[in-house]
Amino acid sequence: MNAPDTTRIDTVESLRDHLQWAIELEHATIPPYLYALYSLDPARNPDAVELVSSVFVEEMVHLSLAANLLNAVGGEPRLDTPELLAAYPRLLPHGSVTLSLLPFGPAALEMFLALEKPEAPTGPAESDHYETIGQFYDAIEDGLRFLCDSLGPEKVFTGDPARQVTFGAFHHTDGKLAVVTDLASALAALEEIVEQGEGTSHGAIWDGDHDIMHPDRDEVAHYYRFEELKLGRRYQRGDTASSGPTGEPVVVDPAGVHPTSDLSTAEIRQAQLAFDNTYCTILYLLQEAFTGDPAQLRDAVRTMFGLKAQATALFQAGAGPTFTYIPPDDRT
Repeated sequence: MNAPDTTRIDTVESLRDHLQWAIELEHATIPPYLYALYSLDPARNPDAVELVSSVFVEEMVHLSLAANLLNAVGGEPRLDTPELLAAYPRLLPHGSVTLSLLPFGPAALEMFLALEKPEAPTGPAESDHYETIGQFYDAIEDGLRFLCDSLGPEKVFTGDPARQVTFGAFHHTDGKLAVVTDLASALAALEEIVEQGEGTSHGAIWDGDHDIMHPDRDEVAHYYRFEELKLGRRYQRGDTASSGPTGEPVVVDPAGVHPTSDLSTAEIRQAQLAFDNTYCTILYLLQEAFTGDPAQLRDAVRTMFGLKAQATALFQAGAGPTFTYIPPDDRT
């Protein structure tokens, strides 16, 4: 593996490139989360469905925030491209974690824990080949501050404010989709992304939001939600990363996960193609939303939730979706 790159982002062009990488990074997590989520029987695994759903929805918030950041500095978000759906298994874009499409279970949880691993307190900012997502976003923050100091904010934040997506709060999360127009709002967007994944500070388990599904609880960051599933217990107030979760049980029923195989029939392949058509339509709608028609985000989210029936049918047939890119001209 290449050594992490700590080179400072020192041009607006480089900043735009890295923010496109951020979009690709955030999107790369979505198919593995959806695959694990759709493999679950909701009636037998409501706790797992709730926790994985909440992470997936917040990744959609992060994707949208990354697009707002790129638009704010005059970039052009790209989503309906083959690069967004490279074949799995694959490396996290410009990172070191291998992502696969796995049914919910111990292997999937270990992959998610590696993906959401908190940054070490002494971890340097890493602009490429990063070890943790937090270190990558630290490099973007460092680049933003440097460029605003050296060029002036007016030379950095040149994007059209009309491209900012303001769809509002997503279901299952208290996280906010904020407009980015200047350094302060850009830093707030970066903070929202990192805190929801890793916690409010090095070693903290909370992400700063309330648990929208359970208003009496504070919400733990993604890494610690997956620990709850692994360890079978929820975090509660007073718990720390060192103590582990001491709250109420989290029940996981391994028999309530649809098994998959390499079985491929004409009917299964047709169902996988239909799923891929729908998913690529979502990528198209997202690109439209982030390049001049923000209202399309609502349609993209609605269509994404509509994937569930297609995925459920596949898992019930013993197979899962492939998340294969279909060029626009080949879509039905």
